Amino acid sequence: MHDSLSMPELAAQALSQRYAAVRAAMPALVAPLSEADCQAQSMPDASPAKWHLAHVTWFFETFVLEPFEAGFKPHHPAYRVLFNSYYNGVGAQHGRPQRGLLTRPSLAEVLDWRQAVDARVLALLRQAQPPELHERVELGLQHEQQHQELLLTDLLHLLSCNPLAPVYTPAMPAAAAEPSAAHWVAYEGGLCEIGHAGNCFAFDNETPRHRQWLAPHALASRLVTQGEWQEFVADGGYAEARWWLAAGWDWVRAQRIAAPLHWRSGPGGAWQVFTLHGLQPLQAQAPVAHVSLYEADAHARWCAAQQRLPLRLPTEAEWEHAAAPLAAQQIAAGNFVERAALQPLPAAEGGAAPLQLFGDVWEWTSSSYQPYPGFRPWAGAVGEYNAKFMVNQYVLRGGSCATPRSHIRASYRNFFAADARWQFSGVRLACDA
Repeated sequence: MHDSLSMPELAAQALSQRYAAVRAAMPALVAPLSEADCQAQSMPDASPAKWHLAHVTWFFETFVLEPFEAGFKPHHPAYRVLFNSYYNGVGAQHGRPQRGLLTRPSLAEVLDWRQAVDARVLALLRQAQPPELHERVELGLQHEQQHQELLLTDLLHLLSCNPLAPVYTPAMPAAAAEPSAAHWVAYEGGLCEIGHAGNCFAFDNETPRHRQWLAPHALASRLVTQGEWQEFVADGGYAEARWWLAAGWDWVRAQRIAAPLHWRSGPGGAWQVFTLHGLQPLQAQAPVAHVSLYEADAHARWCAAQQRLPLRLPTEAEWEHAAAPLAAQQIAAGNFVERAALQPLPAAEGGAAPLQLFGDVWEWTSSSYQPYPGFRPWAGAVGEYNAKFMVNQYVLRGGSCATPRSHIRASYRNFFAADARWQFSGVRLACDA
């Protein structure tokens, strides 16, 4: 019964419950890991699991407790530098490529710090506080959910470097997968609106909502599959310069790229895919994952030549225009981290919706990550969250099998550099009318 609680008190209670649930997720993700697993860093772009646990706690201490808690004192003054990611407005940062060298504090000390900060944040939420506190806590929770996904993708990259092909968690029993025939879903084009609309949370880069002109086009009803990508590989797609952007071709040759990340040649030359469940046979009907923007664009050009159609990657406006009317239904049904599959799943045959746009893999678009017309970053140090990265990046949409379901929405803009592929990133084709 809540008859005696005011609306602000009910809101604070709901936020406290959400806080506890979201903060419990990351310790659960690291529960199967050893301290050595949590310590290692496999490349500069990836961070150790222990660092993720600590950084999100640093975020709450720095951006929630420090401005709102009376008599604030940091848990440990050195943590302010050790676990600051890139916020110049806060102060100095420990070098990103050296995060794996932070053997101290220990994993146990980091977990103790998390518990101490949680107790202080929940105590704040039990007090009468301005709306700004609730907004900042919600930002911290959304930030934490981003790092839950990053923890899993960084862990996958780390385990993939081990010749023992270790298993993070056993695979779920595989359901029989029937082929999902691809078809085109046509859109007339015209003037549309994209960007966040509503009262729920959104990052600053999703705003403001604005009008955009779309030419007539069509979107593929499903994602490009591993089987279709295997045809691209077998046809010499990685060895033909004509399919590649100049920078992409330079990257392919310099890095000796010949297949998606985590693909390995198995017994008899059959492809295997390294996953969080260890090495698995290639699933022909499952979406391809761990491909870069360069690879996605090259595959689209190859498909265009094979099918004699004007195929390409969709723009983010085309993607959002298609996704917005379907968001509630498809997010509820999508393959997100709560499903515990932790890998892209074969598309369902004969689904109720014409497109399944949410979950499984982030979908590359051809859109540069740029500010929307009229964009204004958040005030203060949190304004560094998105705005300063709006150069030399491309937008991805839709979420993945490692994304928390409550974290995604139609207007969500993920972004990575063109050569990034350690995330669960895949491809949906578009076609000019």
